[in-house]
Amino acid sequence: MPGPVASKARVYVDVNTLKSKDYWDYEAHVPSWSNQDDYQLVRKLGRGKYSEVFEAININSNDRVVVKILKPVKKKKIKREIKILENLRGGTNIIRLVDTVKDPVSRTPALVFECINNTDFKDLYQRLTDFDIRFYLYELLRALDYSHSMGIMHRDVKPHNVMIDHQMRKLRLIDWGLAEFYHPAQEYNVRVASRSYKGPELLVDYQMYDYSLDMWSLGCMLASMIFQKEPFFHGQDNYDQLVRIAKVLGTEELFSYLNKYHIELDTRFKDLLGQQTRKRWEHFVQPENQHLVSPEALDLLDKLLRYDHQQRLTAQEAMEHPYFLSHVQKGHTMGWPNPSPPLTFLHFVLVLLVTVTQIPKTGIRSVPLVSSIMLYISQQKIRKKEKYKILWLGKNACSFLMTLRLRMTDVGSGSRLHYVLEDCVGQ
Repeated sequence: MPGPVASKARVYVDVNTLKSKDYWDYEAHVPSWSNQDDYQLVRKLGRGKYSEVFEAININSNDRVVVKILKPVKKKKIKREIKILENLRGGTNIIRLVDTVKDPVSRTPALVFECINNTDFKDLYQRLTDFDIRFYLYELLRALDYSHSMGIMHRDVKPHNVMIDHQMRKLRLIDWGLAEFYHPAQEYNVRVASRSYKGPELLVDYQMYDYSLDMWSLGCMLASMIFQKEPFFHGQDNYDQLVRIAKVLGTEELFSYLNKYHIELDTRFKDLLGQQTRKRWEHFVQPENQHLVSPEALDLLDKLLRYDHQQRLTAQEAMEHPYFLSHVQKGHTMGWPNPSPPLTFLHFVLVLLVTVTQIPKTGIRSVPLVSSIMLYISQQKIRKKEKYKILWLGKNACSFLMTLRLRMTDVGSGSRLHYVLEDCVGQ
């Protein structure tokens, strides 16, 4: 059999090709190291294969931070992580690298990050509503799309690496230690990602993978969240992991995938795989999880968990899926406006600003602001179609204003409300 067929990403394929070499050549990167004495460790948060993580305080600013002390590894791996974090700094929902420090005696390096009040996913995922799952998955997709647009694959997407501050409804994608720059048709190490989230391409030793690897991992997270089965594919080793996947997706499509890319399967799989029939996603719906499952959720899942990496949705395509339409794209996500608000939502905000300056102050203190605004709008000469749109959005504005903790008595003036809204919409 000839060697594997080459494959290229469907999106962002030439990002690094078009950038200067110093953007992606991490081996030539020279990190700058600050004084570690600026940070005082408070408590240990956890440990991993390559690091130990602590909560700490910046003694100069009194800010809470997270310090990741790296265990002895190859210098180029440390350089790669730092270079990637620097390139992604300020990106949407990407954990922010604050500083890089090194012990002056042991020369042990450490990375300093912003601190997120994370809720352990084992506890949080049991409490998430259908709405919450859509919200946080959309935020994770925003992080992945930003990373991919910058020519970077995360390669270790899993619940442990997604920090969620549920009270503030804030998400951050962390741990970029396995991340890598994408170059078309380059062969990469398949020993990445955690077993339960490894894409089939890793399990069959196909090295020319791309950003779509992250989309498989996200699909595994979606399945575990809506079916309340964590992890969804739970193999005992890498061989068993592919068997677990085949028991859901079937072996027919697996062998079609292998034939398409001329991938020769390890002989040990022959006795393990057998012949498996594809299961319908509805098979996993139970009375205890049915409130989290919808036709659009199953459709999205089906388009993410594909053997063929070329057939998986990209992050941008997934964000445009109907699963997120009503909760995110219409711009009324639990009072947390869409970062790119639809025109109708902007209409509402503009009318809101105008209305605050127009409504007579007499009597308004005893009436919630939104009710007064909706009454005012209903009396204005606005085209009926637009009026209905705005009033419909107004129904969803209560939680938005509750988030801001604003009432007319708190605002004081239209100009003050203008700045608060401007800040919120700009998030």
